Amino acid sequence: MAKRFLCSPGPTHRLQFGSASLDLLSETLISLNHRNKDELDHLEPCSGIFKHTALIECIFQMTQELRLDPLVGYCAIEILERFMVKHLKDTFTANTPCGAVPGPPSTCQDLVFEKLKVKFTLTVFSCVQIASKLWLHTDIVDNNQAVQFLHSMGHTVSKKALMESELQILKGLDFKLDVPNPLTYVEILLEVLGHNEPSTPMEELYGLCGHVLRFVSLQRTAVYESLLKVTTQCCSPSPEQRERFLTVTEDCMLLGVGVITVAAVIWNSDQWEQVVEDLSHITGISQRSIWDFSQVTLEQLTKTSSPVLSP
Repeated sequence: MAKRFLCSPGPTHRLQFGSASLDLLSETLISLNHRNKDELDHLEPCSGIFKHTALIECIFQMTQELRLDPLVGYCAIEILERFMVKHLKDTFTANTPCGAVPGPPSTCQDLVFEKLKVKFTLTVFSCVQIASKLWLHTDIVDNNQAVQFLHSMGHTVSKKALMESELQILKGLDFKLDVPNPLTYVEILLEVLGHNEPSTPMEELYGLCGHVLRFVSLQRTAVYESLLKVTTQCCSPSPEQRERFLTVTEDCMLLGVGVITVAAVIWNSDQWEQVVEDLSHITGISQRSIWDFSQVTLEQLTKTSSPVLSP
């Protein structure tokens, strides 16, 4: 991976908890909830396949080496996921003329890497570069830095190729880059939680949430596989159960409350039950669902199968 000489250090953005009004928080939370439900209602069958560990780790490493805010990494993950899923859908449609019988199915992964394996690294990097341009408080990766960085990774890429790659992603997403990401959900939920209960240690929880969210993102498969088995009460869930479970793996609101609960347990295990109750009241997610998510996450963190929490 590249040496850290390409970008000047950019400080992680710090939230000023308590500065937003209740009306603004309520409006933002309602908007996020609507966005989350709308996303879950329009999932594609292959949603989530570009959130596996190798890709997420690659994006996190790029953002670290470029000294970008963690928010850029989470946004880049969502941009890559949306672009590639849409690209898959468009490719399948283009390759199956109207009225034609589709040929033997191939996996989404095979199709993507067969078509884009030559420039897939560039596509991933372009998502990071685009994400770096979405907020005023984050450093922007310009094309000079991008060329140097990719060269240090062993890839010779021209500025023209960089611009073409960015444009392909932007057009593929119809220039709609306002994509929700899990870190935003965590931040807003924490803000609301702190407003409702001023004694909540916001700064400490926020720091822990960053570590927990990163862990869950990198251990996504293990966490959600365990949650699937807990939810279905079945050691070998059926394909139909896995298909229905897709709305759980892509639920940013559930991920947000789960991350905050785990952070609360780590910070002060005596108060986590109140946090769960408050988060359930704020989001409408059942306490049972929050307990289950938090339990399997803590099991992965502690590498134990014994119950860490009990309702």
